[in-house]
Amino acid sequence: QVQFVESGGGLVQPGGSLRPSCAASGFTFSEYFMSWYRQASERERELVATISTSGSLTNTADNLKGRFTISRDNANNTVYLQMTSLKPEDTAVYYCRRTHKPSDNWGQGTQVTVSS
Repeated sequence: QVQFVESGGGLVQPGGSLRPSCAASGFTFSEYFMSWYRQASERERELVATISTSGSLTNTADNLKGRFTISRDNANNTVYLQMTSLKPEDTAVYYCRRTHKPSDNWGQGTQVTVSS
C-alpha cells in the first residue's frame, strides 16, 4: 500500500539548517507530484512546498520562499526539503504526501524543533 516514511528532523538552533527526507513506496513515484506539509502544535496542517514529477517545477509557500527548497530523487523514491535560516516558528511535525491525494494516509512525520 502507499506509504511515506519521513526522517531527518531534529533540534536545531535559530538560523540553522535541516534537510528532512521522505521515502515513498506503494506507487510509481515518478508519476506523481509530491508535497511537504507541516503541522505545528494546536494549528492546522499547512502546505509547505510542491514539486512536479520531474522536479523541474517547484512551488513553495509565500512565507517560506527563499528559505525552504523541495527536491526529489526519482531513482530512490525520495523527496527532500532543504530548510535554511530556521526560525522558532518553523517548529512543527513535517510530513510528505502525494499532491492532491487526500485519500493517502499520513506517515508518522518528522519533528523539527527550532530553539536555542
